[in-house]
Amino acid sequence: MSDVMTQATRIGRRRFLVAGAGVAGGAALVAGGMSGTAAAAPAPAVPAAPAAEEWRDRTSANGWRVVASAPSHRVEGAGGVHFTALDGDVATVLTHVVRRYHYEIHTLGAGEITGHTTGRAVAAPYESNYLSGTAIAIRPLLYPARARNGFFPHELVVVRDILADLEGVVKWGGDASTPKESHFQIDVRPGDSGLRRVAAKLRGWDGAGGGRGGCARAGSPEGRQGPGGAPALTVAGSGALPRTPLSFGCGPWWVARAVPRAPVGRPVPLSCAGRS
Repeated sequence: MSDVMTQATRIGRRRFLVAGAGVAGGAALVAGGMSGTAAAAPAPAVPAAPAAEEWRDRTSANGWRVVASAPSHRVEGAGGVHFTALDGDVATVLTHVVRRYHYEIHTLGAGEITGHTTGRAVAAPYESNYLSGTAIAIRPLLYPARARNGFFPHELVVVRDILADLEGVVKWGGDASTPKESHFQIDVRPGDSGLRRVAAKLRGWDGAGGGRGGCARAGSPEGRQGPGGAPALTVAGSGALPRTPLSFGCGPWWVARAVPRAPVGRPVPLSCAGRS
């Protein structure tokens, strides 16, 4: 359902603005009798690209060593989606980000994620984390540096819930002073115990059916199931889910039906169906 809704109804903010400018321009020409005297509609304002600087340090801004290369990681159940990042706990955590983004925000395609790079030109210090293989950018062309408010409110609910899953181990670029809403980075130093703990938790979810093969979400007071054994979702953040029903992905092999409005912190039973 999420994929269908995304393809059928979701219009990106920039596409909407550009389309709106085109409609307004057409209306102005009609009003002017196609005489050519009507003023063209102004183009939407786009933030100026920040000046790039060369990163010269041997470590990235988050304290990880700059590396010459990083392995590619495929996201199971997401077609040709893959990204380059360090192996081990870093890959486990960033895979969780990509997986939930793919199923709950936007269906990703090949080439829509950038990861490790050897290019040292950075628009902000956090972009140096690509050099160490500890950061990714999801759809960076749509969400460039300095652009804000690229996500709809229900998408932000998901972003905040992903961050809650990861217990401070990952930072979102939308929260940076120079925002970049496509950016997600490991936000702890090498050897951090929190990174090991969160990665182990995520592997446990996968082994218990919450990632690759199941539908239960973390954080439910009843464990990973709601009343009557139904899978449960705990909503993170403040406020409540929008009144419009949302679709939440539950992993590569399952898809959840619409989730009703519910108070924050309360487990919401999900009805799941196997993906065809």
